Amino acid sequence: MILTPTARSAVDDVRALSGRFLADYARNPVNLLVLVVVPVVFVIVAAGAMADAARLLGGASGPAVETATAGWAAGFLAGIAMYFQINAARAADRRLVSAGLTARRLVLARLGTGVVLAVLVSAVALAALAVRVGIDAPVRVTVGTMMFAVIYLAIGAMVGALVRNPVNGTVLILFVWIVDVFFGPAIGSAQRVATRGFPTHFVTLWMVDVPSRHGGKVGDLGWALVWMAGALLLGAMVVTATVGGLHGHRERTGRGGRADRFSVGLTMGLRDWRRNPVLWVLLVVVPIVFIALSKAMTVPEFGMFSLVEDGQAVTEMFWLPDVHAGTMTPIAVASLSALAGLFVVLDARSGDRRLSLAGFGAGVLLAVRLTVIAVAAMVVTASSLLVTVAVFDARQWGLYAAGNLLLAWTYGLVGVCLGPLFGRVGGVFIAFLVPFLDLGIGQSPMLRPQPPQWAQLLPGYGATRMILDGGLTDSFDTAGPLLAALGWLVGLTAVAAWLFRRAPASTPRPGAGL
Repeated sequence: MILTPTARSAVDDVRALSGRFLADYARNPVNLLVLVVVPVVFVIVAAGAMADAARLLGGASGPAVETATAGWAAGFLAGIAMYFQINAARAADRRLVSAGLTARRLVLARLGTGVVLAVLVSAVALAALAVRVGIDAPVRVTVGTMMFAVIYLAIGAMVGALVRNPVNGTVLILFVWIVDVFFGPAIGSAQRVATRGFPTHFVTLWMVDVPSRHGGKVGDLGWALVWMAGALLLGAMVVTATVGGLHGHRERTGRGGRADRFSVGLTMGLRDWRRNPVLWVLLVVVPIVFIALSKAMTVPEFGMFSLVEDGQAVTEMFWLPDVHAGTMTPIAVASLSALAGLFVVLDARSGDRRLSLAGFGAGVLLAVRLTVIAVAAMVVTASSLLVTVAVFDARQWGLYAAGNLLLAWTYGLVGVCLGPLFGRVGGVFIAFLVPFLDLGIGQSPMLRPQPPQWAQLLPGYGATRMILDGGLTDSFDTAGPLLAALGWLVGLTAVAAWLFRRAPASTPRPGAGL
């Protein structure tokens, strides 16, 4: 086929821009590291535990769930990576359009970059799956994994175009992904009518070769292709429509004594969060859906929990629909708190540099940021507990709430430490993986009565034992875990302070006080 000069120019522009976008992505070694870490965690490390969770929730058989983990990992990677591709380059893309580049070519280059990334993450996820259990139907599984990645790259592109704040954007994508995966047809029942509108419902069933029997004449593969094509088309339309003019914003600083500077900085930090109504909606909606659905979709059967009652180790049987929601609350609390801590520090860097030049010392800035994170953790905990009260009856509400708040503060500090080390993109991946491995796999009483030895060394162990003690027993028997949790809190605070003082944002001008 012979291309016209205009078409040839468009192809050259798209190819050149895509190459630059990919080079920019590969320039950060953390991005490349995450491409390996996420599939390893999901497909190799966590696949067995997720298959056990599927058994409890009435989902597919073990091999089917393990096969689906490749698609989950590829979708997760593609969605978050595409979000930051669109969101972080918003100003640069608008300048390119203002300079004469057509919005269509720019969007094609961005989506083309996303497709390349989708192929790459799919290949890594499939390699991990081959190592884990092998691939019995390579064509079906490969195509299914790619479809997962493409659907989520479209979701990430739409959220990146519409949601400016990275906390809101990443929480929204993770919310969609969590609901899609953990309540979808692989882990949950394939016959639930409510899940048929999930983005990867039909992709999952076709990929793991579990016919839905509700795909009609189009079939599961047909509906999966419709979802993929529709998501890509809608994503392209949304990104094209949002490439417009530039909007500025103002930053404010303040002077005064140390107490005054702390008060001004804290007021500014809290005001930024108060002016973000989408965040408050997410802090309410995410716990409602995550915790309430966990109760609604639990298989009616008994489970064994290892606890300590009046100083004695006991193993008790509990009706899972009555306790599952209470054990899922810590996961929601920790995940939201980690993201809040990550972005409070990263979003404040440029402002902290200016405040430092205005006389705010590193100690004051650190105190301000840690206080904002503590407040955010309390809001996350309160919103989650308000939902939990409706679906779970803790025996010691005070201890149960204290354990969740301690967990929220701990994971808020984990997010603070991850930000300077991994940046925005890598930080989001790690901020999700750490609580997923710690609380969702290691500490989960739904998967095993007692946490394994390696899980007892993780940040969530002490607080989780307090939560189980408060939720399922009538006496306080977790003094040791409480001390372990406080030790993690002190240690993470020290690491956060060290990282904050090393960061350029906290370097005071010569002669500036603390």
